[in-house]
Amino acid sequence: MRMTGYTKKLAILPFDHRSSYISGLFGWKEPLNVEQALTVAESKRVIYEGFQKACVPKEEAGILVDEQYGVGILRDAVQQGAITAVPVEKSGQDEFDFVYGDDFAHHIEAMRPTFAKALVRYNPEGNRALNQRQTQRLKRLSDYLHQSPSLFLFELLVPAEFHQLEHVDQNKDAYDTQLRPRLMVQAIEELRQAGVEPDVWKIEGLDQRTDCEKIVEVAHRNGGQHVGLIVLGRGASQERVIHWLQTAASVPGFIGFAVGRTSFWKAVVDFEAKRLSREAAAAQIAQNFEEWNKSFDAGRQAGMEAHGGQGR
Repeated sequence: MRMTGYTKKLAILPFDHRSSYISGLFGWKEPLNVEQALTVAESKRVIYEGFQKACVPKEEAGILVDEQYGVGILRDAVQQGAITAVPVEKSGQDEFDFVYGDDFAHHIEAMRPTFAKALVRYNPEGNRALNQRQTQRLKRLSDYLHQSPSLFLFELLVPAEFHQLEHVDQNKDAYDTQLRPRLMVQAIEELRQAGVEPDVWKIEGLDQRTDCEKIVEVAHRNGGQHVGLIVLGRGASQERVIHWLQTAASVPGFIGFAVGRTSFWKAVVDFEAKRLSREAAAAQIAQNFEEWNKSFDAGRQAGMEAHGGQGR
């Protein structure tokens, strides 16, 4: 069994969005016809071209893209020696389940990604039976990946339960700052106790450095000290994303980021509407991706200076 963990820097451009991408960008619903599927695949190609243009060190830079619309991109990226990640979850569902059912291992082996990624909505104060069903599937995935050359990337979302939003007068920002950090710690604790052991946790941004420290502490506890953590973008504004990246980067244990929609959404919308050339759309995506990388590095540097270089 291999050692769990990944400690090198990671700068990931995720564009594995499926149902939200198709409905949000094109106004379509699956199943798509051949022409629509080709249009979706081609638009993802533009994002990949943006990734290729970006000045981000090759050994840190990676893509997260789905097999369904990005199989050619994945094959090319693997050939180029880029870091790759593929999603294993069904898209747009509240409950985690395998997109290819019991055949998930075969698909991972065919794609040979650096990481297999599971996006999971898990609120520890949510439906217990649902959480248990998800956890059983995730344990199966975790056990399989620990025997596999591919690493386990776990994307944890903690959506608010109705009673939690009531507690903060329906204010989602208040939920994010007052309740979500504690729930994230609890979720990681519960999942790990159930034997779900990712190599990297991909988590929602946190506004406070102390909350980032608590997340690292629970991820690193009981033999998890080599596990990395990265911050996702959640389609937030550029300012918000930069704040999250810099806050996390200042804490040892956070190794990078995976920012998707804020990187590519506007560029792809403008490309599809013929307001931007393919070249210009890719350049805009590259520029955004570079911006996150610079912000993360700056946050890491500031953290080292402020905290005496501890843990690096």
